[in-house]
Amino acid sequence: MISLHVNGKVHEVDVEPDTPLLWVLRDNLGITSVKYGCGEGICGICTVLIDDAAERSCSISVESAAGSKILTIEGLPEDHPVKVAWTEKQVPQCGYCQPGMMLQAVDILSKNTAISEKEMALAMDDFTCRCGSHPRVVPAMKQAAKSMKK
Repeated sequence: MISLHVNGKVHEVDVEPDTPLLWVLRDNLGITSVKYGCGEGICGICTVLIDDAAERSCSISVESAAGSKILTIEGLPEDHPVKVAWTEKQVPQCGYCQPGMMLQAVDILSKNTAISEKEMALAMDDFTCRCGSHPRVVPAMKQAAKSMKK
């Protein structure tokens, strides 16, 4: 059994230690906001926060995530500035990549709310978004950063 701390709760899972965290979150814990995209850690769609850092869950084994605090979009409070800004700026279209994209934005903005628009765009450029919501990401990040400064 492997113990995982996900969204503030401890879960015991009986899986092979090298199983990607993505599949444990989806298949064992039923957290389907964490999506499969490429399976190689490139597209960003499966991003979660592990000890407050954005990580691609398809590239992390469940064993290496054990003992860490894992946060999916469900664990992010509804009034978090990033969630609020994403809604107000109407970022999502289809929504497939949005949970991972929002969590990466949380990581970036928690480190630096004074980040420039260009740096925001570059920091989010490694996400594959099928429906093209990228143009609304930077305005949402700017709004969230402003709220987080207060």
